Amino acid sequence: MDPFQMVVAIVVVVTIGRVLQARYGVRRDWRGNEYSADRDNGASAAENARLRDEVRTLKDRVQVLERVITDNNSSMRLDQEIEKLRNKDNA
Repeated sequence: MDPFQMVVAIVVVVTIGRVLQARYGVRRDWRGNEYSADRDNGASAAENARLRDEVRTLKDRVQVLERVITDNNSSMRLDQEIEKLRNKDNA
């Protein structure tokens, strides 16, 4: 085996190893110690939960805004209700 083939073989083996590590979630820290990517510390889990709640809240708000905008009668009804309130204040 000549040196070029040896280099190509090493690159292929390292690439396959990295792909398998990424596939199965095995990671290494700067010391070479393995840790699983699936394990989360409590702080990031709490942050994820907070962000999920925020996204859910924002989706609900967008849904309400879409309903208000697409409902043509509601805007006219809203204008009528505002006028009724103005008339009550003046009377």
